[in-house]
Amino acid sequence: MTAPELTDETAFSALVERHRRELQVHCYRMLGSFEEAEDLTQETFLRAWRRRETYAGRASLRAWLYRIATNACLDVLEKRPRKPSENGEVLWLQPIPDDLLAELPSEAEEPDAEVVARETIELAYMVAIQHLPPRTRAVLILRDALGWRARDTAELLEMSEAAVNSALQRARAGLKEHLPTQRSDWESAELDEADRALLEQYMRATELGDAKLVAETLAEDVRFTMPPQPGLWVGRDHVVGGWVEGGFGDPNRIGDFRCTLTFANRQPAVVNYLRGPGEDTFRAFAIDVLTIAEGRIVGITTFDVPVFAAFGLPEAL
Repeated sequence: MTAPELTDETAFSALVERHRRELQVHCYRMLGSFEEAEDLTQETFLRAWRRRETYAGRASLRAWLYRIATNACLDVLEKRPRKPSENGEVLWLQPIPDDLLAELPSEAEEPDAEVVARETIELAYMVAIQHLPPRTRAVLILRDALGWRARDTAELLEMSEAAVNSALQRARAGLKEHLPTQRSDWESAELDEADRALLEQYMRATELGDAKLVAETLAEDVRFTMPPQPGLWVGRDHVVGGWVEGGFGDPNRIGDFRCTLTFANRQPAVVNYLRGPGEDTFRAFAIDVLTIAEGRIVGITTFDVPVFAAFGLPEAL
């Protein structure tokens, strides 16, 4: 940064703003919460402005901002430590819209820009890394997700290279322990014709309130969670049976649904609107982020109404 950019707030903001989305993704990986990631990205820019005179130009502006963002996240995690539940659930988990990921600069626009691979942003990865201690998590994200060198990671975290390499080994072992064993069988980010047909059946069955038709789309060992509510349901009969007990399929108890498709964390996500008994309007109800493997849905993570705003979705149809 030049001297005028250090003193003029408008020029400074324009300079750092181009890094907003990748810093937001970085904070999201660190925290697992989309709302907190937005707040911490803004906090990063505020800290950068206040400490602008400390930028000596030895490292790139991007690296300097990543240092500030990482430390801001570590500060939050130190003040508000959190642990997954005994079932391994991450109750503070929120999805990130794919539309936001599409706003990241390309490698042509920014040579060092992050290319977000599905395996480093999907919900299973996000859950797994939340089991790691914060600094170990930071090492894993910087080294494996962002591709930083050990020396640069060590400098950012004020650690020795040996300590970084040791932390990376522990992080990879912990990640492997908490990732689903069948993850390598999951579908790629690109949906094929069979995947789309499966999603259409899932949405159609939901709109019809047809529990049997929904069950046909699910793997026998499907897993269902709905953060921030506690609870892990495993098994097709258990999952669908729980929905039926809650009123699914009975328009006089719960009403009827309308569904549309979006994408979150590089995964398909079904947006559900519900029209209650006697009502005229379909209102925002939930977003189901789905994991597909071998022609069936193997994972459903359901998020409630507050996440609709992040996706730019209307509250009613």
